Amino acid sequence: MIRWGFIGCGEVTEKKSGPAFAKAEGSAIEAVMSRDKNKARSYAERHNILKWYTDAMDVIDDPNVDALYIATPPSSHATYAVMAMKAGKPVYIEKPMAQSYEECMRINRVSRETGVPCFVAYYRRYLPYFLKVKELIPAIGKLINVQIRFAQPPKELDYNSTNLPWRVIPDISGGGYFYDLAPHQIDMVQELCGCIIDAYGLCSNRAGLYQAEDTVSACFKFENGLVGSGSWCFVADESAKEDRIELIGDKGMICFSIFTFQPIALHDSDGRHEFNIPNPEHVQFPLVQAVVDHLNGKSVCGCDGISATPTNWVMDRILGKF
Repeated sequence: MIRWGFIGCGEVTEKKSGPAFAKAEGSAIEAVMSRDKNKARSYAERHNILKWYTDAMDVIDDPNVDALYIATPPSSHATYAVMAMKAGKPVYIEKPMAQSYEECMRINRVSRETGVPCFVAYYRRYLPYFLKVKELIPAIGKLINVQIRFAQPPKELDYNSTNLPWRVIPDISGGGYFYDLAPHQIDMVQELCGCIIDAYGLCSNRAGLYQAEDTVSACFKFENGLVGSGSWCFVADESAKEDRIELIGDKGMICFSIFTFQPIALHDSDGRHEFNIPNPEHVQFPLVQAVVDHLNGKSVCGCDGISATPTNWVMDRILGKF
């Protein structure tokens, strides 16, 4: 039985991930932590968790906690991951793995030195929807191009300069919404097409709602020679709203979404075919189960820090961080 301690208990833990740790076979939630006392206590009471803390070291040092789920903003991922691994406790880190490629490398180095595993929450790799996309790729022949297109209107809080979301504060998130949302897209195209070995981009702030970039365009190249491009706009009009990835092959095309789970569309010589693939209630459940099985010695989960780091490398290249 793997007994988990949560560092952070924000929105993502309410449905996407938190309940999965309780429902997974061979897993249980031992304690939660938040610097906000009321938030920690409320979360523990609502989710039937016996212990709650306000100091990360308390949950890390709890002898009944075997592993840590780090669900804080990216600026603290590396710090908490290193603290946990040096205490001999495996970590499961929310995406992105850290707020920079450099910090990802630090986490991997400590994992290697301590021999303590580190996993990252790129849970889409394990969802039925994306497994179906992977299954369909041979039907479109040789891949010749990849396109990512994403646009959404500003959020209500984006207009409040005195209380901006942490996701648009680079010192906390690593960038703007690009650093928060694009990791899922970039990780997925690498899962489907191979590792990206070159990337560059142009970014701009068009609306002036916050300091971080709100519009990004990028080009990238995979290790097998495949090339692709991406465009992201986080201040678009509602009419331009889009969530779409296109895999273009020499015998057809596959279109799918990352966040809205629109029906997968396969275009081939026989026309257009749609696939409606449902996902589990708690979308992180399949990956959480895979991580628990790995820690219990039943199987091997490859969604680790090593495989997650290239996504931060690509994002940092696109944003011109190095």
